[in-house]
Formats: sequence, C-alpha cells, structure tokens
Amino acid sequence: MRRLTHAEFLALRRFDALDGLRAVAAVIVVFFHCGGAQSRFLSGWIGVHIFFVVSGFLITTLMLREHDRNGRISLRNFYLRRIFRIMPLYYLVLALSVLAAYGQGGHWTAMKEHLPHFLLFMNEYHIPPGVPYLHTWTIGIEWKFYLVWPLLLVAASRVSARLRIPLAVAAVALVLIPYGQTWVGMGVHYAVLLIGALLALVLHTARGFALLSPLTHPAVGVAVAVGFLVLHANIPSLVAYFHGEQPTVLLYGLGVALLLPSLLGPGPGRWLLSRRPLVLVGERSYGLYLVQALAATVVPVLAPSIPRGTPLFAGAAALVSLAIADLLYARVETPMIGVGRQLIKKLDRARAVPTDGADRHGSLPTPGEPRGDEAVANVLSSR
Repeated sequence: MRRLTHAEFLALRRFDALDGLRAVAAVIVVFFHCGGAQSRFLSGWIGVHIFFVVSGFLITTLMLREHDRNGRISLRNFYLRRIFRIMPLYYLVLALSVLAAYGQGGHWTAMKEHLPHFLLFMNEYHIPPGVPYLHTWTIGIEWKFYLVWPLLLVAASRVSARLRIPLAVAAVALVLIPYGQTWVGMGVHYAVLLIGALLALVLHTARGFALLSPLTHPAVGVAVAVGFLVLHANIPSLVAYFHGEQPTVLLYGLGVALLLPSLLGPGPGRWLLSRRPLVLVGERSYGLYLVQALAATVVPVLAPSIPRGTPLFAGAAALVSLAIADLLYARVETPMIGVGRQLIKKLDRARAVPTDGADRHGSLPTPGEPRGDEAVANVLSSR
C-alpha cells in the first residue's frame, strides 16, 4: 500500500494494464457499432478516446526515454516504426473491405468515390455515414498526430527541455480553436491525443511525477477508477448538458489521463487489467478495431439466427473480430514489425548508432528482448 516512485516509473518496461484498458475500449467500440439500442448504455462511441490518450502517452514516453538514453530522438526511426506498425495491416484490411464492397451497389459506389480518402489517411473528411471502412477515421487522426507531434517535441527539446510542457499545453489550446468548418469537431480529437502526450511529459519529470504520484497509491487508484466509471456511465447526460459531444470528449480525455497513473502503480486496477486474456486482446486491438465491419458481415453467415443490432450479435462480432485479428497479428502485424525493426537496425549499423525500438504498443524495450514497435501504444493505434 504505497505510491509508485519516480525511479520505479522510469524503470517500467511494460505497461500491461494499458493493453487491458485498450482491450476494454476495443470491445465497447464494437458493441457501439454492432449492438444496437440495447448497447447504448455502454457509450462505446467514446471508447476511441481511450485509444487516443493511451497512444499520446505511450509514443511520447518512448521518445522521452529514447532522448534520455541516446541524447537524441531519431525521427527517421520513429516514422519507420509507425509505417511498419500501421500501414501494412491498414492497407490489407482496406483491400479486403474493397473486395467485400465490390458488387454491393451503393456500398461499392461509395467505396470507389472515397477510396482516395482512405488511401491518403484522410478518413475523417467528407465521408458520409454508411461508407465501408468509415470507422478508420480515427487512424487518420492518429496518423497526422504522429506526423506533426514528434517534430514539435524534437524542436522544443533542442532548445530546452523546459519548453516541452508549455508546448503541449499551447498545442492543446491551439487545436481547439475552430479555424474553419472542416476543422469544427476535429480539433478535440487532437486535443485528447495531446492530453496523453502532456501526461507523459509531466510524469517524466521528477517534479511533475511528485505532483501526480498520489494517483499511483492503491487506495487512491480505486477512488479514481470509481470516479472514472461514474464519468463513463454519465456520458449521455454530459452530452445533453453541454449540448454537444466536444466538451464531453475533452472532459473524458482528462478523465482517462487521470486514470492512467493509477494503472501504473501497484493496485487492483493494474492487477485486473494486466490479466493475460485482457492483455492478449489489447495486443491485438488494432487488428480487432480494423476488421470489426468485416466481422459483422461474417456473423450472419456463421450464425444466421442471431438478430442484427443486438448485444448478442455484437458479442459474436467481437469474437469473430478477435479471431481474425489474432491471425493477422501472427501473419501480418508481428512479421511486418520485425521487418521494420531489421531495417532500423541495418540503417543504425550503417551509421554506427544504437537502435531505439520498442516492443509493442504496451511495452518498452528490455535488454535481451527482441525490439520492435511500441504499444498501441499500446495505437492504437490505433488506435
């Protein structure tokens, strides 16, 4: 019954509980898309923002630790890890979605019309509801965050490490400005990603960690978890109160950011979400998220008696998604991460500099272990 120390936090090489948290987020998203009115109480639509906070936190933590380790952040290696982590599976499932839509009338017409958006990760723009693969708008958001945030962090670090936190605070404020009609409703998602990045920056410093360390105490962690569950249960009421989703999403992002430290310290939340079944689902959550729409077309074939738009149908879709994601994890994700890792090692050997990879979305590199991509973080991915 004690707090996590800053030294213990910096020594952590795996964040298993964050994989478990991503597993929960992925499942409630599937229930939102497939579970109909009876599943609305789960407020699964907001689960993608759990991915956003976790992703922002993990990639920033990885970059900060790389800087401490090597005295620099390799943007080349960062982008290579992201490319091999995100693109192979994304484009494979896109190709499968195109094939599934072929010959389906309106679905095929819509897919052809908006295919350039999907190919260029502009998924969040100008795509109406009902278009296949539309749920990957979150990947478009994360991809653009990955392109810009590391550049800003590296630039600030070269001037002074003290500029990092003010930079993140300023970035949160700037993305919330409604610059134009297309930006309205988009900025809050980047703000949530930046909230995760800001949490990483605060926890990385001794003074910042001391400020948030009470959250890592087991008793406080239980209270935080209860408060977060109350927040999640009242999402519909908050949307009605604020007359819109954006303030609710921002508040929810802050709630997730307060929850994460409690999952890093020794407490029941970390224990529960670190159970192997949840971690296994969390490690495959990127694939699970991508294939959920395809899985929903498979369920009626495998179990035609299950009515669509019910929690039972959503549960079946989640299981089919997990089965497909597990296959893709073994045959596509892990091998392609390995290809990226080998390319980074080859390039680093040519420059005679140390590699700086990370294991997966939920882990940091450990001496003697294979190095690959980060976590799902833990981006998710991707989300």
